[in-house]
Amino acid sequence: MSAQQTIFVDGEWREAASGATRDIIDPADATPFTVVSEGGAEDVDAAVDAAREAFDGGAGPWPRTPVAERAALLRRVAGLLRRDREALGALESRDAGKTVEEGRVDVDCVADAFAYFADLVSNEGGGRVVDAGSADVHSVVVHEPVGVCALITPWNYPLLQASWKIAPALAAGNTFVVKPSEITPLSTVALIDLLTEAGLPAGVANLVTGAGDPVGARMAEHPDVDLVSFTGGLASGTKVMAAAAPGVKKVALELGGKNPNVVFADSCATEEGFDTAVDQALNAAFIHSGQVCSAGSRLIVEESLRERFVAELARRAARIRLGRGTGEGVECGPLVSASQLAKTEEYVASALAEGAVLRAGGKRPEPGESRPAAGYFYEPTVLDQCHREMRVVREEVFGPVLTVETFRTEDEAVALANDTEYGLAGGVWTADPGRARRVAGRLRHGTVWINDFHPYLPQAEWGGFGKSGIGRELGPAGLAEYREAKHIYQNLAPRPLRWFAG
Repeated sequence: MSAQQTIFVDGEWREAASGATRDIIDPADATPFTVVSEGGAEDVDAAVDAAREAFDGGAGPWPRTPVAERAALLRRVAGLLRRDREALGALESRDAGKTVEEGRVDVDCVADAFAYFADLVSNEGGGRVVDAGSADVHSVVVHEPVGVCALITPWNYPLLQASWKIAPALAAGNTFVVKPSEITPLSTVALIDLLTEAGLPAGVANLVTGAGDPVGARMAEHPDVDLVSFTGGLASGTKVMAAAAPGVKKVALELGGKNPNVVFADSCATEEGFDTAVDQALNAAFIHSGQVCSAGSRLIVEESLRERFVAELARRAARIRLGRGTGEGVECGPLVSASQLAKTEEYVASALAEGAVLRAGGKRPEPGESRPAAGYFYEPTVLDQCHREMRVVREEVFGPVLTVETFRTEDEAVALANDTEYGLAGGVWTADPGRARRVAGRLRHGTVWINDFHPYLPQAEWGGFGKSGIGRELGPAGLAEYREAKHIYQNLAPRPLRWFAG
């Protein structure tokens, strides 16, 4: 099997300088289906040099390209993504294991992100005028591009996470080097081709495929990189920040979550309310086999409702159809890798040893026509009677595992939901508008959904609470430094989503 040239530097595809390659594994059957270049530090240096030249020099540096032209390019990219929706959705399915329908939805969101940032940058004004107290002084705050951006993306949403970094970077006039996960690089490779087709000048976009060490590590420490944006695990994120620190680079980190989904009994007072809350609890926990940073993997349900709610949840979880993402009627694909499967099995075993009660799943499924025996499949799992001392409750599993805790009072619900070292996202289900606002306001999570779970808006900030590491002083930006940004999304007409038939 010949290797693809998947390193893109200064407008050209090339092999790794070392000649190294990597097999890309289909998680549905554990077999390699393509081979890519395996880059190293030398490839990163060449990519950063190209990005630096495209930012600082050359015939027409990207940051001095008129805003209207940059926005027009982003809109062309959005159109190309919509044109290639089916092919990209299928590629994302095979590479990451998700269903084709999930892949298509991802492509739709990516196209929307490019279109949104095109509109956003087009509508920016010429700066914010500051009253200096004198008619002889003109003072204005303007925004300029940072420079060369190192963009490091995760394996679970390769195309979507790449777009959330690439689209705003290009809109603002930056150049970049992107490193997709070595496990799922293919849709990012395809996106670079679309950027080129749309007319992006050589050197503005660069890509290096390869492992976090050495590729990501070199990107983070490189002296000509001005900003590092990383999405991934906590351990890797702290290494990225440490590598960037000597250069005092701007750093953006999104490091996962252990997200509560709090269900008050009053949200289930009607049959429609009950059905909607159960349906959304399934979606929160099991979309993409739970391999979602914002997955609602902790169900915190009012004690009076627990037995009825968990019984129905478990019944429907057991009916979720597992298989290859391209299979007819498949609702949930495999985990992304053998190591992710083993990690999930270990967490469930530890939970059962610590006293959790298995209500659904808890094992690999029997092989089937769309479910090869060698694939990395694991049944959607519901663990009841969990408590905060269990590892499965405190640590991010990143698999199809839902834990159940109970509460009696509003204060207890908030305390349980906030009892985590993470603070990414959470959900609140209640029919009481006052309670919805109170609880959402008290949750220490960057995004809080009320009577919904998982929707995002490109217009809203996406991030978690915690240490930012980016200093801002004076003016509105200085005030913002002493505040956390939280997005509260309230669905005033909640209805079942029916991603899983049940």
